[in-house]
Amino acid sequence: MLWVTVALILFIFQVFTILVGEFRHPSKAMAWLSIMFIFPVIGFLMYYFLAKEYSQRKKVRRRGQRHVMDIRYAGIKYAASDVDFEEDRLDSWRHEPRLFALLYNIPSSKITSHNEVEVLTNAQTAFPSMLEAMEQAQDHIHFEFYTVRSDGIGRQFKEVLVRKAQEGVKVRCIFDGIGSYQLSNEYINDLKQAGCEVYFFLPGLIAFFDKRINYRNHRKIIVIDGTVGFLGGINVGDEYLGSDKKLGFWRDTHLKLVGDAVYSMQQNFITDWFFVKGERLAEPNHFPEHDCTGRKPVQIISSGPDEHWDAVLEMYFAAITAAKKRIYITTPYFIPDPSIIMGLKTAAVSGVDVRIIFPAKADSRVVGYASQSYLEELLQVGVRFYAYKKGFIHAKVLIIDDLLASVGTANMDMRSFYSNFELNAVVFDKETLHRLESDFIQDLKESREVELEVFDKRSRWTKGKEVVARLLSPLL
Repeated sequence: MLWVTVALILFIFQVFTILVGEFRHPSKAMAWLSIMFIFPVIGFLMYYFLAKEYSQRKKVRRRGQRHVMDIRYAGIKYAASDVDFEEDRLDSWRHEPRLFALLYNIPSSKITSHNEVEVLTNAQTAFPSMLEAMEQAQDHIHFEFYTVRSDGIGRQFKEVLVRKAQEGVKVRCIFDGIGSYQLSNEYINDLKQAGCEVYFFLPGLIAFFDKRINYRNHRKIIVIDGTVGFLGGINVGDEYLGSDKKLGFWRDTHLKLVGDAVYSMQQNFITDWFFVKGERLAEPNHFPEHDCTGRKPVQIISSGPDEHWDAVLEMYFAAITAAKKRIYITTPYFIPDPSIIMGLKTAAVSGVDVRIIFPAKADSRVVGYASQSYLEELLQVGVRFYAYKKGFIHAKVLIIDDLLASVGTANMDMRSFYSNFELNAVVFDKETLHRLESDFIQDLKESREVELEVFDKRSRWTKGKEVVARLLSPLL
């Protein structure tokens, strides 16, 4: 009986550890407890190595959170001090004081006034724009991506980076250790030999033994000379040009920014650079004066497990609950936090036009079933879902009334909300909102609406797979 007592004590210890570690996220705790019940020892080891709170990591404490915050605030003084909104935009702000108070109070996330914004629909437009801007670099190129591949388009980017480094431009690259694990040594060596500095964010093996493999840098950032920036959903790979035979056409959204908002993007890159190399940048040449005359307000919001705020989640929730007329969402993965589910339900029941576009064919079966598991309860209250049929839709866009829109790297899922390092741009001007709305309407035309009556007829086997995927969804 001794071994039974020992096993019971060990089991109680494991349950207690998970409950204490995930008390802020009950859905994650339930998912990990389920895994532990199915795989008693292996499940706990997975939790220990994959899921402990990032903010407790020794490396972060050793590097010093205070210094990281100093870097984040380093460029704020370079941005315009007052938000210069047009009169009709000010009326919108006055009617939504709680929403905009929250936006104003997100730490190290200033709303900037003097910007130009260009919506880049799909990689066929975004890649040439990125490459052209990089060719114009005179001082530095900061290049940070979750995934970079050694394929056709990857080689084009490498050639530009190599050439600019040889011309004397300072090139700094950050690639995620998991997202870019297939990147060839030849590719990396070519960059380094040309003078580019290349670092990987939490390489897989190191992250595993340091218990941080679950935390990925999902950001896609290019900053050129501190005055031009790109961010959005597009990584560097041929699949974004439609080369993936399984997924086919790839639908995505990226932004090109010029002006004050680029300072905020620069701050985020510098923070990540400090993490991967331990070098503090924030020199005057990284925050140069610009001559942008645009008046488009933009807010750059960063989020990650090293933050005290779940800033992207809180922005999404506040925006959704403020909606009066419409909520348009495009996301490749729909695994929402309970607060987002409640916000969408409340909006739909209140008469808000809530429409969500997601891929008809998911790039992951488990994620696809997990996404489907959330549809029925939302369809029942009037939320309208559309399955994108033309190919794979990877854009991450949120449009709220005529108030604001968000474009960035964060998916509408719990991994983006809690585990990934993400970066979103919130835009407020009518021109950009109308352009994003136009893209959304076009995507609707290339989608099939999900009807509740038809959706209810899916097989029990399918529903069973959705149940299992839903249970694991907080970990996906």
